[in-house]
Amino acid sequence: MARILAFDYGKKRTGIAVTDEMQMIAFGIDTVNTKDIFIFLDDYLSSENVELFIVGEPKQMDYSASESEVLIIDFIKKLTNKYPVIPIKRIDERFTSKMAFQAMIDGGLKKKKRQDKGLIDQISATIILQTYLDQN
Repeated sequence: MARILAFDYGKKRTGIAVTDEMQMIAFGIDTVNTKDIFIFLDDYLSSENVELFIVGEPKQMDYSASESEVLIIDFIKKLTNKYPVIPIKRIDERFTSKMAFQAMIDGGLKKKKRQDKGLIDQISATIILQTYLDQN
């Protein structure tokens, strides 16, 4: 089986998570500067087989799109144009940052490490991907 790659896309940073080859477990692999996301993907896809992209879908409490959705739609268009054979699915990402922060606390990370926004983005991407796996 091929892997599934998930993104917690942000204006400055994008957290990235991936499944194992059996698509049972999600784990964070990196946080990259958003401007470098396609450099990262070209490198990653040259050595790994990926069959699906999962992109977080930020929503307001009333289920309407958040302000960052405009940026994400642009990212999805570029992703589709660059990698047309890999389908894209969306997963509601509400509360993933809070869940990621709580996971860091529960995991015993020191306050200094919990301030690492890149780590929060990576954990958020992992939560998005694990949510997809749990739903399917």
